[in-house]
Amino acid sequence: MFVLDSRLQQDSLVLGDFPLSRLLLSKDANYPWFILVPRRADVSELFQLDLADQQQLWKETTLLAEALKGEFVADKMNVATLGNVVSQLHMHVVVRHRGDAAWPAPVWGKVPALDYAPEQVVAIRQRLRGLALEGFEEA
Repeated sequence: MFVLDSRLQQDSLVLGDFPLSRLLLSKDANYPWFILVPRRADVSELFQLDLADQQQLWKETTLLAEALKGEFVADKMNVATLGNVVSQLHMHVVVRHRGDAAWPAPVWGKVPALDYAPEQVVAIRQRLRGLALEGFEEA
């Protein structure tokens, strides 16, 4: 049974689901920072997914990254799985802009997280709705 890691629950907001993955928004308003978590139990590595799920995760990641790059006019999209702190498999999809709080360094630990105001979360949800992401269902 899929259960979202407690650290991901604490550090993010649930936005909805793709066919395979739960879409989260990191609670760090320094960057539009999204996280895809495959809804599969006890998976910490990409290679632990079967081939169909690997392909679906890549499809969802690519769809999301491409849409966000356009919507947020990104200079660069950072896409990564690390899992050093949270072992549950999750894919970071981070919109980067020259001059953002960490540019050009990685976003992890560069500056303290900045809380979203409630209206900012509403605006991000509206922007996602406008993207009409294939297979995405809002929470």
